[in-house]
Amino acid sequence: MTAVLTDSYGRAIRDLRVSLTDRCNFRCFYCLPHGEPPMAPKWQMLTYEEIERACSVFVSLGVEKIRLTGGEPMLRRDIEVLVGKLAALKRRGLRDLALTTNGYFLAERAQGLKDAGLDRVTVSLDSLKPETFRSTTGADALPRVLRGIEAAKRAGLAPVKVNAVIVRGHNDSEVADFAAFARRHAVAMRFIEFMPLDSGHGWSRADVVSGREIRDLIEERFPLVPARVRRGAETSSRWLFADGAPGEIGIIAPVTEPFCGACSRIRLTADGQIRTCLFSTVEHSLRDALRSTESDGEVADFIRSVILKKEPRHYINDPGFRQPARTMSFIGG
Repeated sequence: MTAVLTDSYGRAIRDLRVSLTDRCNFRCFYCLPHGEPPMAPKWQMLTYEEIERACSVFVSLGVEKIRLTGGEPMLRRDIEVLVGKLAALKRRGLRDLALTTNGYFLAERAQGLKDAGLDRVTVSLDSLKPETFRSTTGADALPRVLRGIEAAKRAGLAPVKVNAVIVRGHNDSEVADFAAFARRHAVAMRFIEFMPLDSGHGWSRADVVSGREIRDLIEERFPLVPARVRRGAETSSRWLFADGAPGEIGIIAPVTEPFCGACSRIRLTADGQIRTCLFSTVEHSLRDALRSTESDGEVADFIRSVILKKEPRHYINDPGFRQPARTMSFIGG
Protein backbone atom coordinates (compact mmCIF):
# COMPACT_ATOMS: atom_id res chain seq x y z
CA MET A 1 0.00 0.00 0.00
CA THR A 2 1.23 3.48 -0.83
CA ALA A 3 0.89 5.76 2.19
CA VAL A 4 -1.38 8.73 1.66
CA LEU A 5 -1.05 10.28 5.12
CA THR A 6 2.10 12.37 5.34
CA ASP A 7 2.90 15.00 7.94
CA SER A 8 4.48 18.38 7.28
CA TYR A 9 7.95 16.90 7.85
CA GLY A 10 7.54 14.21 5.19
CA ARG A 11 6.93 11.32 7.58
CA ALA A 12 4.46 8.71 6.33
CA ILE A 13 1.86 7.71 8.95
CA ARG A 14 1.38 3.94 8.81
CA ASP A 15 0.80 2.98 12.46
CA LEU A 16 -2.36 3.71 14.50
CA ARG A 17 -2.58 3.08 18.26
CA VAL A 18 -6.18 2.86 19.51
CA SER A 19 -6.92 3.02 23.25
CA LEU A 20 -10.12 1.09 24.02
CA THR A 21 -10.50 2.15 27.64
CA ASP A 22 -8.94 4.37 30.30
CA ARG A 23 -9.56 1.69 32.93
CA CYS A 24 -6.88 -0.65 34.24
CA ASN A 25 -6.91 -3.35 36.91
CA PHE A 26 -3.23 -2.68 37.75
CA ARG A 27 -1.82 0.37 39.55
CA CYS A 28 1.70 0.62 38.16
CA PHE A 29 3.69 3.30 39.97
CA TYR A 30 4.97 4.80 36.69
CA CYS A 31 1.43 5.22 35.36
CA LEU A 32 -1.33 5.26 38.01
CA PRO A 33 0.35 5.52 41.43
CA HIS A 34 -2.71 7.19 42.96
CA GLY A 35 -5.33 4.97 41.36
CA GLU A 36 -7.62 5.75 38.46
CA PRO A 37 -8.72 9.34 37.89
CA PRO A 38 -12.48 9.93 37.60
CA MET A 39 -13.92 8.09 34.62
CA ALA A 40 -15.14 10.03 31.62
CA PRO A 41 -18.92 9.88 31.02
CA LYS A 42 -19.92 6.90 28.90
CA TRP A 43 -21.23 9.13 26.09
CA GLN A 44 -17.74 10.52 25.55
CA MET A 45 -16.23 7.09 24.87
CA LEU A 46 -16.07 5.82 21.32
CA THR A 47 -18.40 2.91 20.56
CA TYR A 48 -17.10 -0.15 18.75
CA GLU A 49 -18.95 1.05 15.65
CA GLU A 50 -17.15 4.40 15.83
CA ILE A 51 -13.78 2.74 16.38
CA GLU A 52 -14.40 0.46 13.40
CA ARG A 53 -15.38 3.44 11.23
CA ALA A 54 -12.36 5.48 12.33
CA CYS A 55 -9.98 2.59 11.67
CA SER A 56 -11.56 2.00 8.28
CA VAL A 57 -10.90 5.62 7.30
CA PHE A 58 -7.33 5.46 8.59
CA VAL A 59 -6.70 2.28 6.56
CA SER A 60 -8.12 3.98 3.46
CA LEU A 61 -5.49 6.70 4.03
CA GLY A 62 -2.60 4.25 4.12
CA VAL A 63 -2.39 3.04 7.73
CA GLU A 64 -1.06 -0.53 7.68
CA LYS A 65 -0.77 -1.38 11.37
CA ILE A 66 -3.32 -1.05 14.18
CA ARG A 67 -2.49 -1.73 17.82
CA LEU A 68 -5.24 -1.92 20.44
CA THR A 69 -4.19 -0.54 23.81
CA GLY A 70 -5.59 0.92 27.03
CA GLY A 71 -5.64 1.13 30.02
CA GLU A 72 -6.15 -2.59 29.93
CA PRO A 73 -7.98 -3.25 26.64
CA MET A 74 -9.45 -6.57 27.78
CA LEU A 75 -11.52 -4.72 30.39
CA ARG A 76 -13.62 -3.54 27.45
CA ARG A 77 -16.51 -5.97 27.02
CA ASP A 78 -16.49 -8.39 24.07
CA ILE A 79 -13.20 -7.13 22.66
CA GLU A 80 -13.12 -10.20 20.41
CA VAL A 81 -16.08 -8.75 18.49
CA LEU A 82 -14.11 -5.58 17.73
CA VAL A 83 -11.02 -7.59 16.80
CA GLY A 84 -13.11 -9.51 14.27
CA LYS A 85 -14.44 -6.30 12.71
CA LEU A 86 -10.98 -4.76 12.46
CA ALA A 87 -9.47 -7.98 11.11
CA ALA A 88 -11.82 -7.64 8.14
CA LEU A 89 -9.84 -4.51 7.17
CA LYS A 90 -7.00 -6.81 6.10
CA ARG A 91 -8.89 -7.21 2.83
CA ARG A 92 -8.42 -3.47 2.31
CA GLY A 93 -4.73 -3.11 3.13
CA LEU A 94 -4.32 -3.59 6.89
CA ARG A 95 -1.25 -5.77 7.39
CA ASP A 96 -0.97 -6.10 11.16
CA LEU A 97 -3.47 -6.12 14.04
CA ALA A 98 -1.90 -6.27 17.50
CA LEU A 99 -2.83 -5.87 21.16
CA THR A 100 -0.89 -4.56 24.17
CA THR A 101 -2.06 -5.98 27.51
CA ASN A 102 -0.94 -6.47 31.10
CA GLY A 103 -1.63 -10.17 30.53
CA TYR A 104 -4.05 -10.65 33.42
CA PHE A 105 -6.85 -12.06 31.23
CA LEU A 106 -4.67 -13.50 28.49
CA ALA A 107 -4.48 -17.15 29.53
CA GLU A 108 -8.23 -17.58 29.13
CA ARG A 109 -8.67 -15.44 26.03
CA ALA A 110 -5.57 -15.80 23.86
CA GLN A 111 -7.06 -18.47 21.58
CA GLY A 112 -10.32 -16.57 21.16
CA LEU A 113 -8.42 -13.42 20.20
CA LYS A 114 -6.39 -15.38 17.66
CA ASP A 115 -9.54 -16.97 16.25
CA ALA A 116 -11.12 -13.52 15.91
CA GLY A 117 -8.22 -12.34 13.76
CA LEU A 118 -5.63 -10.84 16.11
CA ASP A 119 -2.11 -11.28 14.74
CA ARG A 120 0.11 -10.74 17.76
CA VAL A 121 0.31 -9.54 21.32
CA THR A 122 2.65 -7.53 23.55
CA VAL A 123 2.56 -8.22 27.29
CA SER A 124 3.78 -5.78 29.95
CA LEU A 125 5.98 -7.51 32.53
CA ASP A 126 8.12 -5.27 34.74
CA SER A 127 9.52 -7.86 37.12
CA LEU A 128 10.13 -11.59 37.38
CA LYS A 129 10.18 -11.37 41.18
CA PRO A 130 6.76 -11.76 42.85
CA GLU A 131 7.35 -9.06 45.47
CA THR A 132 8.71 -6.52 42.98
CA PHE A 133 5.89 -7.34 40.58
CA ARG A 134 3.39 -6.71 43.38
CA SER A 135 4.98 -3.42 44.40
CA THR A 136 5.10 -2.27 40.77
CA THR A 137 1.56 -3.16 39.75
CA GLY A 138 -0.38 -3.35 42.99
CA ALA A 139 -1.47 -6.83 41.92
CA ASP A 140 -0.33 -10.25 43.09
CA ALA A 141 -0.59 -11.67 39.59
CA LEU A 142 2.85 -12.67 38.29
CA PRO A 143 2.00 -16.40 37.82
CA ARG A 144 -1.18 -15.43 35.99
CA VAL A 145 0.69 -13.12 33.60
CA LEU A 146 3.31 -15.79 32.92
CA ARG A 147 0.54 -18.27 32.07
CA GLY A 148 -0.87 -15.67 29.69
CA ILE A 149 2.43 -15.39 27.84
CA GLU A 150 2.55 -19.17 27.38
CA ALA A 151 -1.08 -19.20 26.20
CA ALA A 152 -0.31 -16.50 23.63
CA LYS A 153 2.57 -18.58 22.29
CA ARG A 154 0.38 -21.69 22.03
CA ALA A 155 -2.32 -19.71 20.23
CA GLY A 156 0.16 -18.49 17.63
CA LEU A 157 -0.04 -14.79 18.54
CA ALA A 158 3.47 -14.42 17.21
CA PRO A 159 5.87 -12.90 17.71
CA VAL A 160 5.03 -12.58 21.39
CA LYS A 161 6.69 -9.44 22.73
CA VAL A 162 7.26 -8.70 26.40
CA ASN A 163 7.72 -5.08 27.54
CA ALA A 164 9.59 -4.01 30.68
CA VAL A 165 9.88 -0.39 31.78
CA ILE A 166 13.26 -0.17 33.51
CA VAL A 167 13.49 2.18 36.51
CA ARG A 168 16.69 2.74 38.45
CA GLY A 169 16.69 1.21 41.91
CA HIS A 170 13.53 -0.71 41.16
CA ASN A 171 14.05 -3.39 38.53
CA ASP A 172 17.35 -2.51 36.84
CA SER A 173 18.99 -5.42 38.66
CA GLU A 174 16.73 -7.76 36.64
CA VAL A 175 17.79 -6.65 33.16
CA ALA A 176 20.00 -9.68 32.49
CA ASP A 177 17.36 -11.95 34.06
CA PHE A 178 14.83 -10.60 31.55
CA ALA A 179 17.28 -11.46 28.77
CA ALA A 180 17.55 -14.99 30.16
CA PHE A 181 13.73 -15.13 30.17
CA ALA A 182 13.72 -14.18 26.47
CA ARG A 183 16.17 -17.00 25.70
CA ARG A 184 14.29 -19.57 27.78
CA HIS A 185 10.86 -18.77 26.38
CA ALA A 186 11.86 -17.70 22.85
CA VAL A 187 10.12 -14.32 23.08
CA ALA A 188 11.08 -10.81 22.01
CA MET A 189 12.01 -8.86 25.15
CA ARG A 190 11.60 -5.10 24.89
CA PHE A 191 13.29 -2.80 27.40
CA ILE A 192 11.79 0.69 27.65
CA GLU A 193 13.31 3.79 29.21
CA PHE A 194 11.25 5.35 32.00
CA MET A 195 9.23 8.26 30.51
CA PRO A 196 7.40 11.18 32.16
CA LEU A 197 3.85 9.85 31.74
CA ASP A 198 2.85 9.05 35.33
CA SER A 199 -0.23 10.52 37.00
CA GLY A 200 1.78 11.37 40.11
CA HIS A 201 4.27 13.46 38.09
CA GLY A 202 7.06 11.82 40.06
CA TRP A 203 9.32 11.18 37.07
CA SER A 204 12.95 12.11 37.52
CA ARG A 205 15.76 11.89 35.00
CA ALA A 206 17.85 10.29 37.73
CA ASP A 207 15.50 7.27 37.58
CA VAL A 208 16.10 6.73 33.86
CA VAL A 209 18.29 3.75 32.97
CA SER A 210 19.58 4.61 29.51
CA GLY A 211 19.29 2.29 26.56
CA ARG A 212 23.05 2.05 26.40
CA GLU A 213 23.25 1.04 30.07
CA ILE A 214 20.52 -1.57 29.53
CA ARG A 215 22.49 -3.09 26.68
CA ASP A 216 25.68 -3.14 28.78
CA LEU A 217 23.85 -4.91 31.61
CA ILE A 218 22.67 -7.60 29.20
CA GLU A 219 26.07 -8.06 27.58
CA GLU A 220 27.70 -8.67 30.95
CA ARG A 221 25.97 -12.06 30.75
CA PHE A 222 24.87 -12.52 27.12
CA PRO A 223 26.82 -10.98 24.23
CA LEU A 224 24.58 -9.48 21.57
CA VAL A 225 24.80 -8.90 17.84
CA PRO A 226 22.63 -6.48 15.85
CA ALA A 227 19.60 -8.04 14.20
CA ARG A 228 19.97 -7.81 10.44
CA VAL A 229 16.82 -5.83 9.89
CA ARG A 230 16.28 -2.28 8.76
CA ARG A 231 14.98 -0.30 11.73
CA GLY A 232 12.95 2.16 9.68
CA ALA A 233 10.12 3.58 11.80
CA GLU A 234 10.39 0.92 14.52
CA THR A 235 10.65 2.22 18.06
CA SER A 236 13.28 -0.31 19.13
CA SER A 237 16.83 -1.14 18.17
CA ARG A 238 16.88 -4.92 17.86
CA TRP A 239 19.52 -7.40 18.95
CA LEU A 240 20.05 -11.16 18.81
CA PHE A 241 22.08 -13.38 21.09
CA ALA A 242 25.58 -13.92 19.75
CA ASP A 243 25.51 -17.63 20.61
CA GLY A 244 22.42 -18.19 18.45
CA ALA A 245 20.03 -18.79 21.34
CA PRO A 246 16.33 -18.17 20.62
CA GLY A 247 14.68 -14.92 21.60
CA GLU A 248 15.33 -11.30 20.75
CA ILE A 249 16.21 -8.10 22.57
CA GLY A 250 14.75 -4.71 21.73
CA ILE A 251 15.75 -1.45 23.39
CA ILE A 252 13.38 1.52 23.23
CA ALA A 253 15.20 4.67 24.32
CA PRO A 254 12.99 7.71 23.70
CA VAL A 255 14.69 9.81 26.39
CA THR A 256 18.39 9.30 25.59
CA GLU A 257 18.17 8.28 21.91
CA PRO A 258 15.03 9.91 20.44
CA PHE A 259 13.73 8.39 17.20
CA CYS A 260 11.21 11.12 16.38
CA GLY A 261 12.65 11.72 12.92
CA ALA A 262 11.25 8.40 11.70
CA CYS A 263 8.00 8.42 13.70
CA SER A 264 5.12 6.82 11.76
CA ARG A 265 2.60 6.71 14.64
CA ILE A 266 -0.63 8.43 15.51
CA ARG A 267 -2.82 7.75 18.55
CA LEU A 268 -6.56 7.69 19.21
CA THR A 269 -7.71 7.87 22.82
CA ALA A 270 -10.68 5.95 24.20
CA ASP A 271 -12.73 9.16 24.20
CA GLY A 272 -11.94 9.83 20.57
CA GLN A 273 -9.10 12.36 20.69
CA ILE A 274 -6.27 12.18 18.18
CA ARG A 275 -2.85 12.65 19.76
CA THR A 276 -0.06 13.34 17.32
CA CYS A 277 2.65 12.49 19.88
CA LEU A 278 2.79 10.69 23.22
CA PHE A 279 3.83 14.01 24.74
CA SER A 280 1.34 16.26 22.95
CA THR A 281 -0.29 18.95 25.04
CA VAL A 282 -3.02 19.48 22.42
CA GLU A 283 -5.67 16.96 21.32
CA HIS A 284 -7.95 16.91 18.27
CA SER A 285 -11.50 15.53 18.56
CA LEU A 286 -12.07 12.82 15.98
CA ARG A 287 -15.13 11.89 18.04
CA ASP A 288 -16.79 15.18 17.14
CA ALA A 289 -15.91 14.70 13.48
CA LEU A 290 -17.33 11.18 13.45
CA ARG A 291 -20.56 12.27 15.11
CA SER A 292 -21.09 15.41 13.05
CA THR A 293 -21.01 13.85 9.59
CA GLU A 294 -21.90 10.62 7.81
CA SER A 295 -19.30 11.38 5.15
CA ASP A 296 -16.11 9.33 5.52
CA GLY A 297 -14.52 11.76 3.09
CA GLU A 298 -15.04 14.61 5.54
CA VAL A 299 -13.61 12.49 8.36
CA ALA A 300 -10.60 11.73 6.16
CA ASP A 301 -10.12 15.44 5.48
CA PHE A 302 -10.18 16.13 9.22
CA ILE A 303 -7.56 13.41 9.83
CA ARG A 304 -5.32 14.83 7.09
CA SER A 305 -5.53 18.30 8.64
CA VAL A 306 -4.56 16.95 12.06
CA ILE A 307 -1.62 14.95 10.71
CA LEU A 308 -0.14 18.17 9.35
CA LYS A 309 0.03 19.42 12.96
CA LYS A 310 2.19 16.52 14.13
CA GLU A 311 5.14 17.79 16.14
CA PRO A 312 8.67 17.48 14.73
CA ARG A 313 9.83 15.77 17.94
CA HIS A 314 9.13 15.42 21.66
CA TYR A 315 10.62 17.96 24.06
CA ILE A 316 11.56 15.78 27.05
CA ASN A 317 15.14 17.03 26.96
CA ASP A 318 14.25 20.74 26.69
CA PRO A 319 14.36 22.96 29.80
CA GLY A 320 10.75 24.08 29.29
CA PHE A 321 9.30 20.57 28.90
CA ARG A 322 5.77 20.19 30.29
CA GLN A 323 4.50 16.73 31.15
CA PRO A 324 1.18 15.94 29.42
CA ALA A 325 -1.92 16.20 31.59
CA ARG A 326 -2.99 12.69 30.54
CA THR A 327 -1.06 9.63 31.65
CA MET A 328 -0.14 6.59 29.62
CA SER A 329 -3.36 4.90 30.78
CA PHE A 330 -5.35 7.51 28.83
CA ILE A 331 -3.06 7.79 25.82
CA GLY A 332 -2.31 4.16 25.04
CA GLY A 333 1.13 2.70 24.28
